Amino acid sequence: MKRQLLGFIIRWMLNTLGLWLAIKLFGTGYTETPESGLAFLGAGLLFSVVNAVLRPIVIILSLPALLLTLGLFMLVVNGFLVYVAIALAPGIQMTFGYAILTGIVISLLNYIVSNVIDLRYVRSQEELR
Repeated sequence: MKRQLLGFIIRWMLNTLGLWLAIKLFGTGYTETPESGLAFLGAGLLFSVVNAVLRPIVIILSLPALLLTLGLFMLVVNGFLVYVAIALAPGIQMTFGYAILTGIVISLLNYIVSNVIDLRYVRSQEELR
């Protein structure tokens, strides 16, 4: 249970960082305010919850398109999930095109950090043997 909670918190922080990075890279009209850190934390939490709850449903519903495009439709699915989370988050706005690009940024960030964490875990397990 502790490992799952820690994994969720790490994903939440990575999603927050990815959203902030994407907003800074693509410049979607966001203005800095003193509450901006809380807005990004909230948006990251919303994205993490939307990813956990809605993602399996959306993937099952879009399975024909995923098979037809050999998985490339997953970019649109990720963009849709980012767009839904941003629409629910107060103080942050984004177009659907930028949401697709943000989904790519977040996916790459999660992939890189997950592999680094798994690699460290495997190394620590090998050292214990």
